[in-house]
Amino acid sequence: MIGSTTPTTEQTYGRLLAPHLTDPANLFVISSDFCHWGSRFRYTYYQPPSGSPKNIRSSSDVQDNYPIHASIKAVDFESMDAVESGKHAGFVKQLEETGNTVCGRHPIGVFMAAVEAAEGLGDGKGRFRFVRYERSSEVESVRDSSVSYGSAFAVL
Repeated sequence: MIGSTTPTTEQTYGRLLAPHLTDPANLFVISSDFCHWGSRFRYTYYQPPSGSPKNIRSSSDVQDNYPIHASIKAVDFESMDAVESGKHAGFVKQLEETGNTVCGRHPIGVFMAAVEAAEGLGDGKGRFRFVRYERSSEVESVRDSSVSYGSAFAVL
């Protein structure tokens, strides 16, 4: 179990776990939702394809040709790309920039830091690969809400 941590603490725990990653007797399971979008989650970030991202308060803040659910998906895919990169600092930076509400960001961060610290892991070993993405609903209005889900695996 990993609670709320800092990136530095994630790196510290990652270094402690790193030797255990190469032991084939060990299995790590990490569970996380991705974006929790909506006013009830206090996250209404909207990232248009052009222009500046912002927290929106009304549907008039949304571009006609780019619905809210498209922005949610784009931000989630940026987070997923950052995870797949294998670069802990890149994942942390992406979350800081967007505020994406990835619930398991700290366990994911610890695992990423552990892979970076583990000797003998390279050539993409230990990197997550996402295989599925879903949302509880496709948000059309600021009054709507949604939770995103991603499924991934990593092989060492």
